[in-house]
Amino acid sequence: DLFLRLAGKYDMKFYVVLYDSGHYWATGDMTYEIEDNKYVIDEVWKNYGEKYKSFGGWYLSGEISRATKGAIGAFHAMGKQCKDVSGGLPTFISPWIDGKKAVAASGAALTKEEAVSVQQHEKEWDEIFAGIHEVVDAVAFQDGHIDYDELDAFFTVNKKLADKYGMQCWTNAESFDRDMPIKFLPIKFDKLRMKLEAAKRCGYDKAITFEFSHFMSPQSAYLQAGHLYNRYKEYFNI
Repeated sequence: DLFLRLAGKYDMKFYVVLYDSGHYWATGDMTYEIEDNKYVIDEVWKNYGEKYKSFGGWYLSGEISRATKGAIGAFHAMGKQCKDVSGGLPTFISPWIDGKKAVAASGAALTKEEAVSVQQHEKEWDEIFAGIHEVVDAVAFQDGHIDYDELDAFFTVNKKLADKYGMQCWTNAESFDRDMPIKFLPIKFDKLRMKLEAAKRCGYDKAITFEFSHFMSPQSAYLQAGHLYNRYKEYFNI
């Protein structure tokens, strides 16, 4: 209620995130999310969507990177229900890329050997997009799991597939640093800039970030976050 009121006050749109049951992370099966979110979607729309014009759309929160058991069916079912109850408001997903930096946050390793190739990434996401594009309007791939010299190759594929299926292609620019042994610190602005410029080169439609309040806000407990915010404003003349 608070965020929707503030969004309305400042003429912004607020996307509501669906419930993450945690079952997928333990089982690798996304079908659990369908049943849990049936009730969440209806309740959220009844209590907030019908009340606030700032309710702008839905974030289907299941995070995947590869062809995953139940993923196509889960995204399709949840996306369809979101659109049906809200009169077609937009939906988006934010998957990650199974690159060399896709390692457990709880572990000490910064990279892994078994990273997905660009070709395999394209093959698997072509299949996923084919099954969900009618009810998912945008895809915002997280950008932190691949190396900087791989950005253009993966971003080009993401944009090509999104265009093929009539979806918007956004970037989810991670504002924390995956290259440091401390997990996680605010990212150096030069690294964030490289990722944003790669998205621009590849014709992406929009950029969002994870996660502003911790890693980029002047109110963050991290002193570096306030500096990152200042560098961002300077670069874009805000």
